[in-house]
Amino acid sequence: MGRRTVRRRMTRVSAGVPAARTDTLVAEEPLEIRLGGRPLTVTMRTPGDDFELAAGFLVGEGVVARADEIRAIAYCAGATDEGGNTYNIVDVRLADGVVLPDFTLERNFYTTSSCGLCGKASLDAVRTVARWSVREDPLRLDPEAVAALPDRLRAAQRVFARTGGLHAAGLFDASGSPLCVREDVGRHNAVDKLVGWALQRDLLPLAGTTLLVSGRASFELAQKAVMAGIPAMAAVSAPSSLAVELAEETGLTLIGFLRGTTMNVYTGAERLRATVAAAH
Repeated sequence: MGRRTVRRRMTRVSAGVPAARTDTLVAEEPLEIRLGGRPLTVTMRTPGDDFELAAGFLVGEGVVARADEIRAIAYCAGATDEGGNTYNIVDVRLADGVVLPDFTLERNFYTTSSCGLCGKASLDAVRTVARWSVREDPLRLDPEAVAALPDRLRAAQRVFARTGGLHAAGLFDASGSPLCVREDVGRHNAVDKLVGWALQRDLLPLAGTTLLVSGRASFELAQKAVMAGIPAMAAVSAPSSLAVELAEETGLTLIGFLRGTTMNVYTGAERLRATVAAAH
């Protein structure tokens, strides 16, 4: 299996004085996801939880939504010319009756940021494909509990503590207790791993939960939350304009700049108790 971290020699310069050192770096390797033996997509990821990543990716694309819709996931043997296994190619076999996406399309999926779709087309795609509505989710959040989420996420980031080079996604219940945390060099991969974890346990839709992501809240991450049935999403940095539009369209509570005791609630403020809700 691939390593999550690697050791590399480097030169540390302090006060103008160089010194040889060894540093721990986060590993980054390509993962090719195949569907029924046919190449589907390639993503750069941190090795580990690859089956969850593949399953979560398919949830985000609207291909599957239940554990029994996936028959098997396996690493592809003979991935090299010599017949070795690189553990960088996984093949997903869907259950009988699950519809395969159209491989003949120039762009198979609408979710990647380079897919060429924009604005209304992207919003329409999510609204059409999503199997659950998050708007009616009765989740209510305590602002103090939300404010504590970044520290709880950081405490669970074991690889980040060693490398300082990973994004993270955490799933929390209504009280702020962590249900699952995943790390990856790619923020979207961390979310896919988390959603894949939930799918494999047949927990979708993830009603009554909050997704916290490191960094910014992009359209792609917001749509992954909606596709998994997550009613609230928070980020430590800014959301994009399209992420806010998607959240407004679907009823997703979207929080940005979650730092200390302050936060910006862009949509769905009615889910937050007391002072935040009263301000609206």
